[in-house]
Amino acid sequence: MSRRLRSAAALTVAALALPLAACSGESGEDGGNVVLNYWLWDDKQQPAYQACADEFTKANPGVTIKFTQTAWAQYWQNLTTQLAAGAAPDVWTDHASYYPQFVSSNQILDIQPYVDRDKVDLTQYAGGLADLFVKDGKRYGLPKDWDTMAVVYNKKLVTDSAGLDKLTWNPADGGTFEQAIAKATVDAQGRNGLDPAFDKNNVKVYGFLPEWGDGSQGQNGWGDLAVSNGFTYLDKNPWGTKYKYDDPKLAETIAWFKKLIDKGWAPKFDKQSTLGRDAVMDAGGAAFTIVGSWTINSYLGTGAKQQYAFAPLPVGPQGRKTAINGLSDAIYAGTKHPDQAWAWVKFLGSSACQDIVGEKAVVFPAIKSGAEKALAAHKAAGRDVHVFTDEAAAPGGTFFLPISDHGNEVSQIVQDAIQSVVLGQAAPADALKKANDQVNALFK
Repeated sequence: MSRRLRSAAALTVAALALPLAACSGESGEDGGNVVLNYWLWDDKQQPAYQACADEFTKANPGVTIKFTQTAWAQYWQNLTTQLAAGAAPDVWTDHASYYPQFVSSNQILDIQPYVDRDKVDLTQYAGGLADLFVKDGKRYGLPKDWDTMAVVYNKKLVTDSAGLDKLTWNPADGGTFEQAIAKATVDAQGRNGLDPAFDKNNVKVYGFLPEWGDGSQGQNGWGDLAVSNGFTYLDKNPWGTKYKYDDPKLAETIAWFKKLIDKGWAPKFDKQSTLGRDAVMDAGGAAFTIVGSWTINSYLGTGAKQQYAFAPLPVGPQGRKTAINGLSDAIYAGTKHPDQAWAWVKFLGSSACQDIVGEKAVVFPAIKSGAEKALAAHKAAGRDVHVFTDEAAAPGGTFFLPISDHGNEVSQIVQDAIQSVVLGQAAPADALKKANDQVNALFK
């Protein structure tokens, strides 16, 4: 961090400092100081937020932030267990798909009274993100970042990049996106997917690597294309009560993905499921996949195993559509230190912290100045990532992932249905109609 930024951050943090005299009598884990337990899942983001914590503690010397970082899958399992045991962290990084379950079980603190009291400017956040964490007039987090989706490709395997910035897609013939996928698919004899002699049973490099463990949202692929085909998840979002997974537009999209598998241009699900997408891409086993902006440093950082580049998502029948998602920070309803926890969450949601995070270039912060610093930092490091910010800025080009009650059940039902299709066990329309009936029955 530059000395100039550090000074500016320090001034802003000072303005956010707690009235510590009011809480000096509270005990914590460190000689009378308050220790706030803070959980997050991304190890790449932890250094940036540790820098924020250091600045926060300078302005609030009676409060220390203790970090716990756990990988994604274990994170939610551990959090659910700790919440049930009444031993949750004071503050945790939250996701729009998960927080409804905490709301329904009264495990998450409504921060709207604090927001009103401190006159937090909710207009400073990227469009609509602040509304994602609101239900019935209660607010359960402040936006901390956002992400969009893009196509990532292996530059060695995709030798002709012409037109990749103008890819098209439709479920009938796949558009130029399908053509690019076919050309990038190579069998053991070196023939590409368009060669009449292509051997789909002996594939060396797959043109496209789908994500099938994507719940009910399909953020990493099928959801983006389905929305570009005219699909909508819910009757309203957030907090809709009628899902639309029986929409033919979704069935057409899933059928197109199944066609890639049938032609040998994408791996069979039962084969792919033994390997993670990152491992397959890094081994040179696939040319294209769809990823989020949170993976930028994995694909373009110094530790990247291949030479990668990003391209915009293809333009579908209804235009180019990308999911845009944003994280927040939740306060445990049972915390013994709600005022200190709020001060930390307020700081995480401020430009003082988000400018620090932006300069570290691990995510795009929710506040514009932080996102601009992230983009500048990537550019300075030679990483071309403008496709993510271009997509975020395109009018009508983004959509929010569905937020509703029964999120866990919906996710499992829909994921199982889609996996049954790609395994060849059911027709897309039949499987999705059955799943949709099961999902909507949850709301009756």
